[in-house]
Amino acid sequence: MAIRGQEIVSLIRRQIEEFGGDLTLVDVGTVVQVGDGIASIQGLQGVRSNELLDFGNEVLGLAMNLESDIVGASILGDPNAVKEGDRVRSTGQIIEVPVGAGLIGRVVDPLGRPLDGKGPVATSGTRPVEQVAPNVVVRKSVDTPVQTGIKAIDAMIPIGRGQRELIIGDRSTGKTAIALDAIINQKGGDLICIYVAIGQKQGKVAQVVGTLEENGAMEHTIVVNAGSSDSAPLQFIAPYAGCAMGEEFMAEGKDVLIVYDDLTKHAWAYRQMSLLLRRPAGREAYPGDVFYLHSRLLERAARLDDDLGGGSLTALPVIETQAGDVSAYIPTNVISITDGQIYLEPELFNSGIRPAVNVGLSVSRVGGAAQTRAIRRVAGRLRLDLAQYRELASFAQFGTADLDAATRAQLARGQLSTEVLKQPQYQPLSLENEVVILFAVNAGLMDDVPLDRCAAFEEQLLRYVSTTHPDICAAVAEAKDITQDIEPQLTQAITDFKGSFG
Repeated sequence: MAIRGQEIVSLIRRQIEEFGGDLTLVDVGTVVQVGDGIASIQGLQGVRSNELLDFGNEVLGLAMNLESDIVGASILGDPNAVKEGDRVRSTGQIIEVPVGAGLIGRVVDPLGRPLDGKGPVATSGTRPVEQVAPNVVVRKSVDTPVQTGIKAIDAMIPIGRGQRELIIGDRSTGKTAIALDAIINQKGGDLICIYVAIGQKQGKVAQVVGTLEENGAMEHTIVVNAGSSDSAPLQFIAPYAGCAMGEEFMAEGKDVLIVYDDLTKHAWAYRQMSLLLRRPAGREAYPGDVFYLHSRLLERAARLDDDLGGGSLTALPVIETQAGDVSAYIPTNVISITDGQIYLEPELFNSGIRPAVNVGLSVSRVGGAAQTRAIRRVAGRLRLDLAQYRELASFAQFGTADLDAATRAQLARGQLSTEVLKQPQYQPLSLENEVVILFAVNAGLMDDVPLDRCAAFEEQLLRYVSTTHPDICAAVAEAKDITQDIEPQLTQAITDFKGSFG
């Protein structure tokens, strides 16, 4: 019995010596008020701004208002699952999203959770949703184009890698179509695309995803969806989450194109949250920091220096105007942040000019630096011709009988240019095809083509050049310029085609 007792004592002693416990301090609070997706919490002393809170039952929250005794948090999930008196635990984590190549081809929510029914997302790490924008020292000037495949934009309003170009216009004027064309045109290229849907109907987002899949564009695209049925906090963090996903690729030296569709609904979601959090309201009931809301997002678009890999993040924010009012609060804010805007006019859209780009109000502050030499050569006079045509057209609308020959020729050239710049939806053109058709217009080789046959002429010309003169297309694509050797060959090819055209 004595031996038995010694064994028991030694066993107890060994267990005491081997005993180890990790003690952790957890900040716990209590929900004192909840409603409309906002919870007021008492007792969280060490919580930080933008920290994730755990309400239990897989419901997370985001700490936003840090007051002396109350924390105001927005609920990132089902708001009905949170009740007064519930315990809330601080996680110690600032809100992050999963990042990595595993996201490409997937549809996810702003927290990186899959929405496409294809199983879990295999990601390589996480990044904070909020990140300080690269400073001016580590940036490089924009000099490489983003080919959208849209003649009017590539020729007159070029977009460069690392630029922020605003797409603005009324509802149903083709804003999303331009962004999707730009994404589709990157098929087979080196540009990774991210489409962030903010406050859109689920049917429209499904249609967008279907369009991208039909055109083979989902192979290089991530879709981040915070739909109209999702809570305002999810809509609020959606663009920042998409930007964080893009910044991971930019840090790896890759080029990224991100579309925010649209920032008007993003501002509405933030206004809703701010008013429910009892923050002071300003102009149009927006909080005072609504400018900072978008500036800290769009400033993250940049082209990094070669020492940091030379990656880039190009932003295409979308803003919806009401009755063409570009002087409203949110449109003027975003116009002042971006490097130019593509303004889509309802009158042009309704008259059949699509894309309905208003050349006078649209501008790219990067300019020709973001164009290839080939496009710069053939599009040099195009913007001037269209601007003069718009001015003359208002005087000539009552009749052209009294106009001199030079004015009539200028009107005819403007009408031809307007007709040529029309383009079907979801049919972006390659660089060499854009160069061929714009060269034909600029060199006057299409002046005798009837306006109603311009579309047929363009389609048949591109088919003719690609089949009978593939060497010209290959030379333009390789050199990205119209050299002295290529120009006479291209002129001869277009002249030969005109002989066989109708």
